[in-house]
Amino acid sequence: MMKFRFRRQGNDPQREKIKQDLFAFNKTVEHGFPNQPSALAYDPKLQLMAIGTKSGAIKVYGAPGVEFTGLHRDTATVTQIHFLYGQGRILSLLDDNTLHLWEINLKDSYSHLEEIRSFTLPGRPGIESTSATRVTVLLLMLRCDLLCVGTEGGGVHFVELPSLTLLDKSLLQDEVLQSVPEDYKHGKSLGPVESLQEHPQQPDKILIGYSRGLVLLWDMDSRHADNVFLGKQQLESLVWERTGSSFVSSHSDGGYMVWSVSSGTPCTSQPATSTIPYGPFPCKAVNKILWRTAESGAPLVLFSGGMPRASYGDRHCLTILQDSTHVTLDFTSRVIDFFTIHCTDPLKEFDDPTALVVLLEEELVVIDLLTPGWPTIPCPYLAPLHSSAITCSYHISNVPTRLWERIISAGQQQQCPQQTPVNWPICGGKSLAPEPKQKELLLTGHEDGTVRFWDASGVSLKPLYKLSTANIFQTDCDHNDSLTQAGEEDWPPFRKVGCFDPYSDDPRLGIQKICLCKYSGKLVVAGTAGQVVVMYLSDEKSDHMIDAATMDLLQDREGFTWKGHDRLPPKSGSVVFAPGFQPVVLVQCMPPAAVTAVTLHAEWNLIAFGTSHGFGLFDYHRRSPVLARCTLHPNDSLAMEGPLSRVKSLKKSLRQSFRRIRKSRVSGKKRVVVNSPTSKVQEANAHLAEQDEVAPVQRRIEPRSADDSLSGVVRCLCFADTYLRDGTHHGPTMWAGTNSGSVYAYALDVPPQERFSEQSVEALLGKEIQLMHRAPVVSIAVLDGRGNPLPEPYEVSRDLAKAPDMQGSHSVLIASEEQFKVFMLPKVSAKTKFKLTAHEGCRVRKVALSNFASTASDDYSENGLVCLTNLGDIHVFNVPALRPQVRYDCIRKEDISGIASCVFTKTGQGFYLISPSEYERFSLSARVITEPLCQVEVDRPHDPTAHSDSTTAQPHANGTHKKQTTGEHKSVAEAEGMVDELQNALHSTTLDSPNSSADITLDTTGELTVEDVKDFLVTVDEAENNRRNITEEDARLPGILIN
Repeated sequence: MMKFRFRRQGNDPQREKIKQDLFAFNKTVEHGFPNQPSALAYDPKLQLMAIGTKSGAIKVYGAPGVEFTGLHRDTATVTQIHFLYGQGRILSLLDDNTLHLWEINLKDSYSHLEEIRSFTLPGRPGIESTSATRVTVLLLMLRCDLLCVGTEGGGVHFVELPSLTLLDKSLLQDEVLQSVPEDYKHGKSLGPVESLQEHPQQPDKILIGYSRGLVLLWDMDSRHADNVFLGKQQLESLVWERTGSSFVSSHSDGGYMVWSVSSGTPCTSQPATSTIPYGPFPCKAVNKILWRTAESGAPLVLFSGGMPRASYGDRHCLTILQDSTHVTLDFTSRVIDFFTIHCTDPLKEFDDPTALVVLLEEELVVIDLLTPGWPTIPCPYLAPLHSSAITCSYHISNVPTRLWERIISAGQQQQCPQQTPVNWPICGGKSLAPEPKQKELLLTGHEDGTVRFWDASGVSLKPLYKLSTANIFQTDCDHNDSLTQAGEEDWPPFRKVGCFDPYSDDPRLGIQKICLCKYSGKLVVAGTAGQVVVMYLSDEKSDHMIDAATMDLLQDREGFTWKGHDRLPPKSGSVVFAPGFQPVVLVQCMPPAAVTAVTLHAEWNLIAFGTSHGFGLFDYHRRSPVLARCTLHPNDSLAMEGPLSRVKSLKKSLRQSFRRIRKSRVSGKKRVVVNSPTSKVQEANAHLAEQDEVAPVQRRIEPRSADDSLSGVVRCLCFADTYLRDGTHHGPTMWAGTNSGSVYAYALDVPPQERFSEQSVEALLGKEIQLMHRAPVVSIAVLDGRGNPLPEPYEVSRDLAKAPDMQGSHSVLIASEEQFKVFMLPKVSAKTKFKLTAHEGCRVRKVALSNFASTASDDYSENGLVCLTNLGDIHVFNVPALRPQVRYDCIRKEDISGIASCVFTKTGQGFYLISPSEYERFSLSARVITEPLCQVEVDRPHDPTAHSDSTTAQPHANGTHKKQTTGEHKSVAEAEGMVDELQNALHSTTLDSPNSSADITLDTTGELTVEDVKDFLVTVDEAENNRRNITEEDARLPGILIN
């Protein structure tokens, strides 16, 4: 028998053009809340808000769809941000003591955020130490031509804007002390500059506050102190009253003072009033205070901190006071900063604040100050995705209008009475992005048992509806909540605000898998304790009992004892459910292990689910089990331990991994047993190694042991109407793939729709496939006679999709961790394959079938197999030929959480977590791209020195993106040698998101096994070979080996 080896002789130009019209990789937008925010700013003229983060990112937000992102050259914390009002310029201060100027500039008809120049405050050699020149506070004058810089050494320096040029008129403590009475000095320094405030009526005067308590009203023109205020308490912040006749200071003892400013009293030692709102016991510092006048009556006083140390020192609070009204906003995360949206017209008499914006460590909260009761305003973006830790995600493309409207209606009825439907106050800029052609839903499962529905159609990820499964089960949380509410005191007048709640009442509630039929409105949610809940979408409130069924996946197999958690008992009796998704049946898997796979076929009224012990098939119309199959190997003891023995399982996994590595090193030296499967594989590998042409292309693949721990885990399930019994009769089938490379195919006897209630579904095992290397099966998909994926349930019957080709031969595409293989049906004979691990040295982590539309023609599209590997790169193959099309680097290989959380869409897009609170959205399609396209109108005075630095940062803030440097210009500050050198790469810290278990989903309750850490157990030689081989593959035309 002769073997022929065919190689492509060069690239086909026509095919390359088609690929350019189909594929293009772009990281487009970051959804969610910025990770670790550290600074906040607001421009009342442009109505834009900016947030700085600890990773050095600046994110600017306006109206929904108006977003900009910039990344500093150095990964340093942004400690302060300030807008140059109305100019579209932003000034940022990093914790490395550098100042950076950014501009919103127009490029290709759209606005972009670009860094212009940077500046470092120079010290005076021999006089001031480095710490003395560390910047503590910035004051941007309203004219936007001067920046006042306060330092730790007590000096105030002046920098010209926008050139960032240091002016030679610094104010040092020696000069200040000349205006201070002798009895106040006591030989002590005044401490760092804590606050700088511009006089609201006289722009040539500034208020300077020192840490020790001294406050000066300084005239910059005459360089003289007009007034001196001798405070005796450590100062935290200052704020002017609008007329400039008084100001307010907040202090470390939890109090604030009102000081009168009079030209007749140059030295004041006592404030007009002094108040400790939560005294008389010791209180925490009031970190920041705002004083806003209102035409309707008494002024509003807003401050953060100040809580009694002993009783509520651990609370994160912000207080609002107006006359006799007193509200203490109680948050679940730390207050970073806050501001009010109010009248800034100097001709107006009052501030008249309309809204309060509070940036917290984990969310953004906006309070309506015009509506009585001060309710919250729902945020159209920056929603805290991680209000409870994300454990899984699911995307639905092209959502029908009817389902969309029903979900929105259910979500509107969930709105809290403490929320107000007023317009979003931060509404600057204009979004130019076209209206999305179709509606998209992103569903996220959470640790607390909730499923949240998000509008993923555009740039802003907007919350639509929240589904909770906790009320289905009996948990201990109900009793604890009632005790907490009963024990809450009336003083301070706390009011819980925000939705971030990191605590889960019961880890067993965690959602592991989600499946939604968008045409019937049926939803399946599966959890950590083996619970599988089938739900219907209802527009009416319901009060009914929950039908419960139990399925034993062990099938009475002897020798196995479950050592993990107990199941969640369902509530007995009738339960009230709000409009939305309501449970109709609960299926409890036994043992109650985490569900690792689930699928739904609404037309057949069937659900299939799998755990680490086996899989089951359930008829939810008749509430009856159809099939249960145990997939455990006799040595699968680890599958019975559950998440209670994490240390033991980790040690065992690591030990087995190292044994496997040692075994692969010495396998060539050992004498093998004749006729054993291992010996045959090694002989085949040796034969391949002797062929010079094949050796550089393919790697040796070590077969996996049959008794590996967790080999029985069910990784994927699918339903299909195809040919399984013979080539002439097609019918319903169910397919299941496991961690040990086994594939089970069942022929189903589904009765006609009119006889669903009378006749039960029957299942018969049709085929059983065992992959040679026992690699885990990641995905299974059945293709029709033309090689296209089969349509979803109801699509054909409702004329929403073309009927599949049932004349030609069907095939099944099985994707394992190591290779893709297409088998012809019904004989299950191999048709084609692609050995990804052998060719690329990586393993498959996520797989999806996507449709790629061409930019050149509306009528042309191709189906592609999209694959994410453990190295973080994405490959696209055509279907069913499995020829490689494109490859892109997407996620850092060290980012296990990002790879585990990735989800693909059917239109060639994807999402993955770059932090516990942010999804990165990317597109593989040249046509379907969701990105912010917006404009901001700015009124910027001419700057003769302004020019854009050509070093631009990719608009992403997770530290995984490199900057593209096309050139370098010298600014004024750089010419003076006062900027740091440009860093060529950014170093990102490892995310602390929960890792995945064997089902490769983000699972905080799952068990850490060898599947999670095996990618880090390769030898140095193997890693080096992988890198070298990948480089070689990029430089070489791919060869196709046909046996």
